[in-house]
Amino acid sequence: MTTTFRGVIPPVVTPLTAERELDRASFKRSIDRLIDAGVNGLFFLGSSGEVAFSTDERRREIIEAAIEFVAGRVPVLVGCIDTETDRVIEHAKVAKELGADAIVATAPFYALGGLPEIENHFRLIHEAVDLPLFAYDIPVCVHVKLPGDLLVRLGLDGVLAGVKDSSNDDVAFRFLVDDNNKAGHPLTLLTGQEVVVDGAYMAGADGSVPGLGNVECTGYVRMWQACEAGDWATVRAEQDKLAALMRIVTVTSGVSGFGAGVGAFKTAMALLGVFDTNQMPNPVQALQGENVEAVAAVLRECGLEPVRTPEEVTNSTH
Repeated sequence: MTTTFRGVIPPVVTPLTAERELDRASFKRSIDRLIDAGVNGLFFLGSSGEVAFSTDERRREIIEAAIEFVAGRVPVLVGCIDTETDRVIEHAKVAKELGADAIVATAPFYALGGLPEIENHFRLIHEAVDLPLFAYDIPVCVHVKLPGDLLVRLGLDGVLAGVKDSSNDDVAFRFLVDDNNKAGHPLTLLTGQEVVVDGAYMAGADGSVPGLGNVECTGYVRMWQACEAGDWATVRAEQDKLAALMRIVTVTSGVSGFGAGVGAFKTAMALLGVFDTNQMPNPVQALQGENVEAVAAVLRECGLEPVRTPEEVTNSTH
């Protein structure tokens, strides 16, 4: 049976205990909640899943727990993200050994090369590990934008199964969709957006990988189902509500980047009772005090009533 990777595939946030160990109980609670919401797959060890902060031992622990808790209910994609090719292949072999259905890799980073090296990188991963391979296009982190012609060529050659586009370049994504269609649709194209998923679907995306789905996934599922039915008014209405909820990442002060984005997701999930803490990996500090209150205020404005107080969440990491 060929596994398909379409629809809503959230990048699962990794919960930590106050001591920064993997919180298995919260992890299972979150996974069950996502699957109950009707997701079409789950992506572990992406940016939201703290792949860049995780040791090899922690990565294995997360994959093992993910496979155990998902229990075959939806396809599992695993991020095999590292600086250079051989390191990625090592992670990919572990992911395959543990039962992943697909692997996800960025372009090489740190020792930066050119497009020939990037193309060779993906070809070598494909040759080494017999699993569907998705290219993760995230130039803000790897300092290169994957060109559409390269991606389509790798799709036609059977190297890439698809692309997770987190470039925030809607024009390039639209061109990629058009070029992919002209080539016979060799690639599954997933948008990594949260706020303009409606536009990506209208362009022809095959699904979405929304980090905000960890906080509230039913809206993304309804949006995908409406897209499949051609009900664009519902797509727009659901996106409007989710765009308002995404304000949780903009209302904090004194934090930026990962601490503001994933920090807000974890804080919202702790307020909603999904996670026991909003703890972050070193060296990132968890949101506290007024920042937790600001996230709680957005949740209430969007009709999501917290079950824990901001004070309880602030104290959960101590």
